[in-house]
Amino acid sequence: MLLAAAPPAHADKDADRARAAVQSGEILPLTRILEAVSAQYAGDVIGVKLDRDDGVWQYEVKLLLPGGSVAKLEYDAKTATLLKAKGHGLEQARKKS
Repeated sequence: MLLAAAPPAHADKDADRARAAVQSGEILPLTRILEAVSAQYAGDVIGVKLDRDDGVWQYEVKLLLPGGSVAKLEYDAKTATLLKAKGHGLEQARKKS
């Protein structure tokens, strides 16, 4: 008989904090960030993390680029402004405005 492990209790608290931040307008919903990613880069989102560093919320997006490499993009969670972008082949995956 296998027993499934319960998710860590802090995961629920993190989700509650993120939900409250979206509802209060402190951060944008994830859909808005994904729209920004899609408008700027070709590729498939394979992971997203929401962090709060020094009081500033940031979405960290991992993107599988068309060439097969993985890029890491960091967005300001309040404005959807791209803060950092790292990854091999990232310039080739950037969409023209």
